[in-house]
Amino acid sequence: MTTWYEYIQRNAPVPEWPYPIRYGEETEIISDILIIGGGIAGCHAAISATRRGANVVVAERGMTKRSGSGGAGVDHWHAACTNPCSKVTPMEYTQGIIDCARGYTCGPARYIETTESWDTLLDLEKMGVQIRDVKDEFKGADFRDEKTRLMFAYDYKNRHIIRVWGYNIKVCLHNEMKRLGVKTYDRVMVTSLLTEGGKQGTRVIGATGVNTRTGEFYVFRAKATILSTGGGSRLWAFGPEYFGAGTMIDLNCCSNGNAIAWKAGAEFVMMEQTAAGRASFGYVPYGVANANNTWYGTPIVDANGKEVPWIDVFGREIKTKKARFMPTKGQKFMLGAGVGVSTYVDEFRLNDLVPDLPERIQKGEFVLPLYADLTRLTELERRVIFGMMVGNEGKTRIPVYEMYTRAGFNPDKDMLQAPVMLLEGYKSSNFWSGITDPTLRVLDGGGLLVDWDLRTSLEGLYAAGGSSLGNSPIFGVGCHNSAHITGRYTGRKAAAYVRTASEVLADRRQIEAEKARVYAPLTQHKNGIGWKEANYAIAKVMQDYCSKHKNENTLKLGMRLLKELNETELSSAYASNPHELGRLLECFSLVRTGELVMQASLARKASSAMMDFYRLDYPEVDSPEWRKFLPIRLENDKVKVRELPLDYHLRPPYAPTYEENYKLHCGQ
Repeated sequence: MTTWYEYIQRNAPVPEWPYPIRYGEETEIISDILIIGGGIAGCHAAISATRRGANVVVAERGMTKRSGSGGAGVDHWHAACTNPCSKVTPMEYTQGIIDCARGYTCGPARYIETTESWDTLLDLEKMGVQIRDVKDEFKGADFRDEKTRLMFAYDYKNRHIIRVWGYNIKVCLHNEMKRLGVKTYDRVMVTSLLTEGGKQGTRVIGATGVNTRTGEFYVFRAKATILSTGGGSRLWAFGPEYFGAGTMIDLNCCSNGNAIAWKAGAEFVMMEQTAAGRASFGYVPYGVANANNTWYGTPIVDANGKEVPWIDVFGREIKTKKARFMPTKGQKFMLGAGVGVSTYVDEFRLNDLVPDLPERIQKGEFVLPLYADLTRLTELERRVIFGMMVGNEGKTRIPVYEMYTRAGFNPDKDMLQAPVMLLEGYKSSNFWSGITDPTLRVLDGGGLLVDWDLRTSLEGLYAAGGSSLGNSPIFGVGCHNSAHITGRYTGRKAAAYVRTASEVLADRRQIEAEKARVYAPLTQHKNGIGWKEANYAIAKVMQDYCSKHKNENTLKLGMRLLKELNETELSSAYASNPHELGRLLECFSLVRTGELVMQASLARKASSAMMDFYRLDYPEVDSPEWRKFLPIRLENDKVKVRELPLDYHLRPPYAPTYEENYKLHCGQ
């Protein structure tokens, strides 16, 4: 049988690899702090720590200047509770998030976020990010404050969500890192955490990595390590040729941070929580008619021009377009979309289209297709949605704003069509996400257990990040702004730690074992499968054995299949160059993360509507005795599970209030 590699070599020889090959060569890099992941959180952590005198190194899988889920830009900023126009306090916002999440969120990270959000945004303004309407383009708009020139989204009354011109936000962070002299190693996949004595569960003292262009091996030694990697976009679904543009999750994210921390013995929580995956066969995010998030407030009309009604959170019809952006009677404030909670209690939910729209379409009250009609908004509202927000959100600036404008779309006179789909797809105003196969899941809220220093259960290892989709190194956090804020916070906490921390030499046996594992695919026979085939197989196992509905049998079968896949096909998989080697190592990370998810799912012997977690063998939903975290870790490669109250962060040894804990730990 002719293999793919043999066919290529015989019929269409690949070009010579353009970079020098340095397989087996080893470089040691020593610093005070190692940051794994040069996305938004990693860059802000590097800046924060360097400003406090620490020597910092960043290891990034891609190219730091634009890498990460937030690297392409952002259009609005949450939780700016201390901005001069806000009518919401940090404690009110934190409590709102906790109420919506029913306690299944990271209390310390949430309070830190609300307390430092505005200060972090001011920090970014100094780096060159525009956060005000400095040219008075929107003067007189309901969403603009004339004194500060700040512009607000969603809740125009309480003004805690700020619209920003964030298309260059990652570039500004990168430039500040360069100015401060932060050392960055791009195109490096970190493959393991180094631990004291080479033992699982001990202090983290650095990491190993491989350059995906040269194949060079790196040993990073550091007194403290900050994990700020992305989530996992390819664990349940893999088909980049089909849905590369139809997902909000960066397809380069492979749960590598989860995998290396799990192997090192760190504790995780909520890894059993998953959600219906948008990494599937939907449409370009916000590229079709919708009234959600960036397009919030947009009128939706049917084929005959009949407008779909809006209602408030209590089911009352909203009569004016202006009222869509205001809390209704009985609400203190609206949280806004994209804050990292799956459901909202009524006190904090946004106004929306009528929820029975599918039934009304079926009865003939509205005729498909539906359209977004921006012409029914004021000129300022129209321009701020399509020109400013769509023009700065990373997933829409080029594929939607620039491409549609170049093609002739004019929001002053044109409408944008919604997809024609099964009626249940119109249940949510986020029409672009389409209808998701229930077997296609995404990680949703799980991550490393952290304390008020955002330190993990392992000494020397901190976590930073934010994601409303996929997952973050920290469990239960929000989205783009959370990445900045937690990065900024952990940077200064790690910098304080290394002032008194001792330097520990790495265990040579641990390094050599990892080096052998990393380079093994290069020595395999070319008949072995490639990384894409491996990723397809992993995703299929997760779809079949760990989708929405689970039981003990399916989970154990799934773990057995992942183990067999790891020991057979993956162990004989072949990589022909450093890029393929990196992709194949990502597959090993996906297997580890899949095992972690299944182990966490086995530990929770109950169903939970809040966590979208359903055990067929434990059908009772949300029983009070199971309202708790189940921290899970590896100890001598054996799974250990314990119980932890949802409010662990307000119990001894911590203080009983958020304000007290923050003052004790913030390091300001």
